[in-house]
Amino acid sequence: MGGSPSEPQARAFRMQTVTKNEVTTIRCSGRLKHQSCETFKQHVKDLIPESQRIILDLTELEHMDSSGLGAVVSVYVSCRGANCPLQLINLSKNVRELLGLTKVLSLFEDCGKYMVKMP
Repeated sequence: MGGSPSEPQARAFRMQTVTKNEVTTIRCSGRLKHQSCETFKQHVKDLIPESQRIILDLTELEHMDSSGLGAVVSVYVSCRGANCPLQLINLSKNVRELLGLTKVLSLFEDCGKYMVKMP
């Protein structure tokens, strides 16, 4: 019952950010759920002024709930308003299905076209 004490940490949402040539890549891992949405949104919005493009690499994103979906849409709107394209790459099957079912995937026309290596 409950699992090991390190189990919740393994599922916690984390971000690793790299900026190169005014393109910022944020590798997201874990679970983007209600508890981490405000931190995620603020982190991305803080990066907009220095970035010509923001890429969310979702390779290691295990799960996204409806609040996470709302957070992604929120940062999309902020980026679009600042003329800073937001791209999603490396979507898992589950995340792609969620974005597709909610018609959000169509906002990201270039989805998956860019491969960015993180250090």
